[in-house]
Amino acid sequence: MLKRYLPILAWLPHYHRRLFGADLLAGIIVTVMVIPQSLAYAILAGLPAVVGLYASILPQLVYCLFGTSRTLAVGPVAIIALMTGAALSAVASPGSPEYLQAALVLSLLSGGMLAAMGLMKLGFFTNFLSHPVISGFLTASGILIAASQVGSMLGIHSSGFTLLERLVTLIPNLADIHLPTLVIGLGTLSFLVLMRRYGRDTLCRLGLVAGLADLLAKAGPVFAVVATTLATWYWDLAASGVAVVGAIPQGLPPLTLPFSELSLWRALLIPALLISLVGFVESISMGQMLAAKRRQRISPNQELIGLGGANLAAGFSGGMPVTGGLSRTVINFDAGAQTPAAGAFAALGIALVTLSMTSLLYYLPIATLAATITVSILTLVDIDMLRQTWRYSRSDFAAMAVTILLTLVEGVEAGIIAGVALSVGLFLYRTSRPHSALVGRVPGTEHFRNLTRHEVETASHLALLRIDESLYFANARYLEDTVYDLVASRPELEHVVLICSAVNLIDASALESLDAINARLKDSDVTLHLAEVKGPVMDQLNRSHFLDEITGRVFLSTYAAWRELSAAE
Repeated sequence: MLKRYLPILAWLPHYHRRLFGADLLAGIIVTVMVIPQSLAYAILAGLPAVVGLYASILPQLVYCLFGTSRTLAVGPVAIIALMTGAALSAVASPGSPEYLQAALVLSLLSGGMLAAMGLMKLGFFTNFLSHPVISGFLTASGILIAASQVGSMLGIHSSGFTLLERLVTLIPNLADIHLPTLVIGLGTLSFLVLMRRYGRDTLCRLGLVAGLADLLAKAGPVFAVVATTLATWYWDLAASGVAVVGAIPQGLPPLTLPFSELSLWRALLIPALLISLVGFVESISMGQMLAAKRRQRISPNQELIGLGGANLAAGFSGGMPVTGGLSRTVINFDAGAQTPAAGAFAALGIALVTLSMTSLLYYLPIATLAATITVSILTLVDIDMLRQTWRYSRSDFAAMAVTILLTLVEGVEAGIIAGVALSVGLFLYRTSRPHSALVGRVPGTEHFRNLTRHEVETASHLALLRIDESLYFANARYLEDTVYDLVASRPELEHVVLICSAVNLIDASALESLDAINARLKDSDVTLHLAEVKGPVMDQLNRSHFLDEITGRVFLSTYAAWRELSAAE
């Protein structure tokens, strides 16, 4: 039982020197790589840069205790930072003490919700977000985040959390573009794009081994940070108007106790729920994908507890909402991390930087961080998914398009709420009109197929109706209408067999509909039968009165029903 809630007990007793060496190397690499990201995502959320560092220390250590993924790296991520900024700006002014206090409350609320969902085993709720809707939300969020960084790369003011707000504040200021900032921003952007696209191959052609070339290519943001920071310091570009990170407090994260008015907690409840939902979906998707590559498994419900603990830790250590990050997790995985200890080493490395090296980041240009965010976030813009969804399912594409549009126009909260509503709505619509087919026997076999698609044997007095969906309140009446239309169109009909091979559930509403169908067919001198009822469904029916009142029988197979009823004319 203890191992179930403390997964560290499953791997720590078997820890040895080889694992320690691999994890330590991965931790060092992740430390170097994610410091620029942590600073950038805190600024994206409208928070002091040091908050990103704080959110990368204690939350990762707590996840190491409670998380089940061996390679997931927890910390600030772009989408959660954007959602955090949108939520906080509605309750406080950016830069104010109230704004920072609200970030702590948001972390605590998110952590509490995630942990509670994990304890109640509610991880399945994330299944209500369809993949096209998630992809649409991520695509729109990527565009929004990239748009939010344009002003920083041009050295002009822009604000807002929708695309329209950004454009309205950005366009009038285009005449005030700051040339040194533009050079730094576009130069860094170009360098990172080239490194991402051609860096590995170029370094391999220069004679480096593939592994080292790949690592150096991924370290592009680190090189950009070092080069632009040195250039800004050497030429004193801050005095010329280049915005820099400035003084970052040294020292370990403080103990924070976010005691705020109850009205603030109420105002942040819905944003916290949405942040929890999106963060968990992103984290679990990445964790499961990488676990599968190593034939490992993770527990979604325990991941909720792990992420919940991480966010609670962020709330009590001056941080911001966190989740498993895409880029930092991939870096951790590629660097050879074997256990969650790699994340703990990275957290300790960031703590060391925060304790003694933050002065080195004083001259880091904001434009460099903006370019870093832009390059990393544009990978979320999934044009191929848009094309594929358009070709495959117009209804899914419509849900995807609405999610993108609302996210861009109304903001991330409206987009994710619309995405959840559309996902559930599409599910209810599709299952409320279940596919059914009249089937007949393939000659000389025991197989039955749709008579509109295949040459099959039928009997005029017998209808074999296959129901291709579970029966519940949303489609119960539709089933009644389907059967009644069938009987009305075939006056010679004497037997109707409902083939239930695809039925996994019959709820109380559907049971009432079956009662009504049975009574209606009895009045029409038509006998109702069932076939291929699954065991759990049969157990449910045995607890009801239906099997005592059905006019026909329950057949083990469709062939058994055909063999007995087709000759009963």
